[in-house]
Amino acid sequence: MYDIVLVLHSYWAFLVLLVLFLATINALIKFFGKREFHAKDFRISLFTLIVSHIQLLIGLLLYVVSPRLQMWSESGMGGIMKDSVNRLYLVEHPLINIIAVALITIGYSKHKKKLTSTPKFKILAMFYTIALVLFLSRIPWNTWMN
Repeated sequence: MYDIVLVLHSYWAFLVLLVLFLATINALIKFFGKREFHAKDFRISLFTLIVSHIQLLIGLLLYVVSPRLQMWSESGMGGIMKDSVNRLYLVEHPLINIIAVALITIGYSKHKKKLTSTPKFKILAMFYTIALVLFLSRIPWNTWMN
């Protein structure tokens, strides 16, 4: 079960990063270009929200079925925090990525309340860019690309 969920989480992450990157670039280009907000822009931001939430659910499932979870009872909080690898997988990666998904959700919700295009793109660009940076900062690159 763990191996299947891990592979799914890894491959879905590519999709999340691609869609989030495209949504961020779309919002930035249209914000600085003073373009109009269209249905396509709404769909891009919605699709980003959906794939990021699916990734969050897959990640939470992975966290629960992970053999690393036993480290909490074996090492305790002090032991986890002293080991950089376990700290990344058990604390930093989940926490930062939950915050990133929350930022995507907040950005999506706030942009819907704006009535004109420029504020919509500004909100999406700000929140999605921060979320993208957070995602990229906590990916375990050394194991993900292997």
